Amino acid sequence: VQLQASGGGLVQAGGSLRLSCAASGRTFSRYAKGWFRQAPGKEREFVAAISWASDSTYYADSVKDRFTISRDNAKNTVHLQMNSLKPEDTAVYYCAADPLLTTGTSYHYWGQGTLVTVSS
Repeated sequence: VQLQASGGGLVQAGGSLRLSCAASGRTFSRYAKGWFRQAPGKEREFVAAISWASDSTYYADSVKDRFTISRDNAKNTVHLQMNSLKPEDTAVYYCAADPLLTTGTSYHYWGQGTLVTVSS
């Protein structure tokens, strides 16, 4: 079972990036999906989450109205569209999957991170 995150990189403040997370080894179509991030010297924090049917989404206040989470169950993928990026968005971003939709870090499955660096 593997979650593979991609799409990170270096972008200037105000720019956009789209992160993707592909699952392999099992189908996560009935699992909630989440994105988390961890900046250097800080704890991992919630960014966004989406229910398995895409009928519920949650966002951290710090990214609301700038980030959009979406998923494609047919392709077993989840995406995070990040617009109007700020230097404080710099972090390693992780995708996660769990049977329950939650904003906590108790997700059962985690992918490796992808680094997002926003320059000022």
